[in-house]
Amino acid sequence: MVLEGTARALLRRLAIEQADARVPSLVAALVRGGEISWFGARGRVGAKPPEETTQYRIGSLTKTMVATMVMRLRDEGQLDLLDPLDKHVPGTPVGDVTIAQILSHTGGLTAESPGDWWERTPGVSVPALLAALGPESARHRPGRRYHYSNVGFALLGELVARKRTAPWEEAVREEILQPLGMRDTTPRPRAPHATGYAVHPWADVLLPEPENDHGAMAPAGQLWSTAADLARWAAFVAGETRGVLRPETVAEMREPAIVEDGDAWTRGYGLGLQLVRHTGPGGARRLAGHGGSMPGFLSTFWADPADGVAVLWLANATSGIRGPLDTDLLDILAQHEPPLPAEWAPSPVDEDLLALTGPWYWGPTAYVLRVLPRRGLSLSPVNGHGRASRFAAQADGTWLGLDGYYAGETLQVVRSPAGVHLDVNTFVFTREPYGTAAAVPGGVDPEGWR
Repeated sequence: MVLEGTARALLRRLAIEQADARVPSLVAALVRGGEISWFGARGRVGAKPPEETTQYRIGSLTKTMVATMVMRLRDEGQLDLLDPLDKHVPGTPVGDVTIAQILSHTGGLTAESPGDWWERTPGVSVPALLAALGPESARHRPGRRYHYSNVGFALLGELVARKRTAPWEEAVREEILQPLGMRDTTPRPRAPHATGYAVHPWADVLLPEPENDHGAMAPAGQLWSTAADLARWAAFVAGETRGVLRPETVAEMREPAIVEDGDAWTRGYGLGLQLVRHTGPGGARRLAGHGGSMPGFLSTFWADPADGVAVLWLANATSGIRGPLDTDLLDILAQHEPPLPAEWAPSPVDEDLLALTGPWYWGPTAYVLRVLPRRGLSLSPVNGHGRASRFAAQADGTWLGLDGYYAGETLQVVRSPAGVHLDVNTFVFTREPYGTAAAVPGGVDPEGWR
């Protein structure tokens, strides 16, 4: 739990948002260590303040759960992310768009389904949706750009249904929600739940919004959930996977597949997850999560896998919540209760690795090699500028790059009568600048440095 002063500051920020945005009800929570450390609520659901178990419609947060099902299928070997969707859902008129492109909204598919505004009307069947799609459903060349597509996730829901020979929501319930203890996340509302409203822009009056079963489009935004359940979901995205997915697979989902603003990106998209970079009192955060919007409801959650902290909020209004609420709550927590670094303790290192630590040189550029837990390695430039990567030990005695320029590449230690050098995908690192001449591609001038 948070300290009393922290709780007061958090509640004040939530109260300001509910009052200024004129939201019928608003709940928020902070998650640390997989548990809710603070919960706040303002407004009313019926005659009572909302609680941790009050349901709200979560809209596109549904997509993160559908994406998790797709990744389960990938890990089982039932599909490859580079497969065209048509391989698994024959007759889908979306060309050669791959599963990975749909997950990352880079497939170029239209944002919305043909026909009436699907979020406010009863849904059509899957055959009817497929029949309504055609060549015009491709708005951009696949892979060219980020273009958010609700239709794409409707098709992924059908992919899950065909692979599991069961409705997508049944697969999500049995394989994701139940193992995570998310028993209050359902396709349709159950009591107690909030009613969705539109708030008049110039008067303090409400208009109830419609709620329907959206049929084929349901995988894009059908589910309802609670603050308590979403806390468990945020912990899952942060890495507490409880066997639903391998932690490495969730980390893959959090990797940027596309970014919106270049090298210094602040927003992007992974595989079914939105990504945000935020800098505040707690330093730089790289958040993964999603926002949701349906008529009468808004929602969001963000998880920081670096320290296991997450934030979420739910509201029953069509519009009004301002973007910074989530990061403001994270900043208040960091300002009032900055985390303590983990205690350092010595850790034994195998002698063969200890001998490799210290300076190495790529040509004239100085690098340093450090040992990480479980025989991992870190190779980074001494001056802090350049190609830095971490490497995981492999069974064959090599190391696999985990991030940076060398992600996916192999590092191997090469020993010969002339000495020892590192080979990272043909790049040679030696103990002296351009040392071990026999190992340096192209050789070294025999007269040496002068």
